[in-house]
Amino acid sequence: MNGPGSLQKLLCRRPKGDDTMPQLDGQIFVGASRNPDESINKDEFLTLKFGNRHGLVTGATGTGKTVTLQVLAEGFSKAGVPVFCADIKGDLSGIAVKGEAKDFLLKRAEEIGLSPYEFDQFPVIFWDLYGEKGHRVRTTIAEMGPLLLARLMDASEAQEGVLNIAFKIADESGWALLDLKDLQALLNYMGDNASELSSKYGLISKSSVGSIQRAMLVLEQQGAENFFGEPALKISDIMRVSNDGYGQVSVLAADKLMMNPRLYATFLLWLLSELFEELPEVGDPEKPKLVFFFDEAHLLFNDAPKVLIERVEQVVRLIRSKGVGVYFVTQNPLDVPETVLAQLGNRVQHALRAYTPREQKAVQTAATTFRPNPAFDCAEVITTLGTGEALVSMLEGKGAPSIVERTLIRPPAGRIGPVNDVERQAIIHASPVAGVYDQTIDRESAYEILTERARKAAAPQNESAGDGWTLPGFGGDSNKSSGRRSGYQRETIMEAALKSVARTVATQVGRALVRGILGSLKR
Repeated sequence: MNGPGSLQKLLCRRPKGDDTMPQLDGQIFVGASRNPDESINKDEFLTLKFGNRHGLVTGATGTGKTVTLQVLAEGFSKAGVPVFCADIKGDLSGIAVKGEAKDFLLKRAEEIGLSPYEFDQFPVIFWDLYGEKGHRVRTTIAEMGPLLLARLMDASEAQEGVLNIAFKIADESGWALLDLKDLQALLNYMGDNASELSSKYGLISKSSVGSIQRAMLVLEQQGAENFFGEPALKISDIMRVSNDGYGQVSVLAADKLMMNPRLYATFLLWLLSELFEELPEVGDPEKPKLVFFFDEAHLLFNDAPKVLIERVEQVVRLIRSKGVGVYFVTQNPLDVPETVLAQLGNRVQHALRAYTPREQKAVQTAATTFRPNPAFDCAEVITTLGTGEALVSMLEGKGAPSIVERTLIRPPAGRIGPVNDVERQAIIHASPVAGVYDQTIDRESAYEILTERARKAAAPQNESAGDGWTLPGFGGDSNKSSGRRSGYQRETIMEAALKSVARTVATQVGRALVRGILGSLKR
């Protein structure tokens, strides 16, 4: 792997034929724009200090979005910026392996004057919710929060209300909600005590509780139980920098995960909310602290309730001051709500088709979001762009978008295409987090506490049935009075809360936890 000494040579290129010109600093070379006569116009860069102003990569299937994503991820990594991205088709995994000279790559490098065109490999950590193609990645039910969990279950308003009450009860009682069986135990408790709890927290409908439990069965069948539990993902593990100064690229294997699009979108939303809640304010740094690529972004917004879209817009707007750049990758710019679209400063638009009225509207929408170039008609050019060619407009100067340019995207330095199984396993075994997340931890939590509580509540009845009758102090247990039994339970719950302090509960019994903008725990 090339060291940091070759960083700027790889990040930027000198104009063709001018080897004496100093290299530009703080920029990622994206490609070279063309004039109407097809001659090369100038180099196009993404300025690192505007990398946290977010971005958008759009285009129809097969137009080169994944390669553009790889080029941007490589550029950020070379600049020492950690990257998180989802690998939908498996192709993005090739970023971990040095690229190979192929005719079409060398041709593109020659067309845009990229000399020397050097191949490279990048430090990658593979992640996988199922633990098959990367390290297991999990969170707890408590950290997910009621809003995102309701989204995952496609819950109705009444069901979301019950979920909010469930989290309120768990937070106040100090019951750690780690996995699905914890939530199931809590829902059983709520159903059994609906009348008593409703007087304190509001209506708890047994039918709503039952509907949530049925939704949980569906989630289990779809493999969601793999996602909930411990050890939960630490944000610091996706914000690593390698010893040679490259930002670690966290690649989430999402080919299997995409069979459950709602789980995929909810997981990435949770991760985004965790970044927002945990990272400190840094203003506008010289380069981002982390860049987050949200591929297949339409899955985030499809059928999402208004309140969720509003909060996503709020997170996107505010997270830039924490040094995080969010880049949405999708086929159609109409997939992203206007309120979110307005926050995305760096844009790469690959070819769009315009056969249907919706596609024609998408072309017009894309064209009008660019700063016009008098040399060509954006709407016309969008439908004629070739593979690996795009309209590019990046923030420049004081943060204003540049005039849109028709650009040939540079070839990547890593491999185009997936790693093989042997290569993947070697990378996983050499990972800096090897062995940290691969074994599930199942400590005492709500399930164990409530199960023990139910067992103790049933015990006096069983003993009474066997002994016939008892009198206090005569062969019976004086600790079985309701007062002593309640006191024992308070002690058990407090012990559970103390055990959970490092990760989930982090508070005292009887004191509600503080939840963030998307309902996740604020630590």
